[in-house]
Amino acid sequence: MIPQFRILSLVLICFFFNQCQQSTPKEVREQKVLFKNEGNLSILNDENKTLAEFKIEIADSPYERQTGMMYRDSLEEQHGMLFIFENSELRGFYMKNTLIPLDLIFIDENYEIVHIYSKATPYETASISSQLPAKYVFEINGGLSEQIGIQKGMKIKYNKR
Repeated sequence: MIPQFRILSLVLICFFFNQCQQSTPKEVREQKVLFKNEGNLSILNDENKTLAEFKIEIADSPYERQTGMMYRDSLEEQHGMLFIFENSELRGFYMKNTLIPLDLIFIDENYEIVHIYSKATPYETASISSQLPAKYVFEINGGLSEQIGIQKGMKIKYNKR
């Protein structure tokens, strides 16, 4: 009985290795990450008037917040991503796997802009700090904050679709 078991085992091992060698490699296709219009965000100036309006994608789950704008090769000028957290605290962001320069606008629980980090460098892994507690972070194209005139102390309002 033992020799038959050994023969059967050898046949099965040979069959397994033969099947492994005959399998064809599967093609991996990259899929472009597209913008999802999930709401609108307005930047309000000191007189509570709308300075700028954006269509926004919302990152409010742990996975969405971790992935953010990674792997995207472009962002339309009036588009952005709003990160929503459960509470206000010091935030740290980085640009790992982010292909385009971004402005990071840190916003507190009262919807007031507390810090702007302009022109974050693509692929940079150093942490970008909110400097003050923030509940929201709004990312837009690098340099756009300055171009529009967005400043610390201004407020935002947003809605989800």
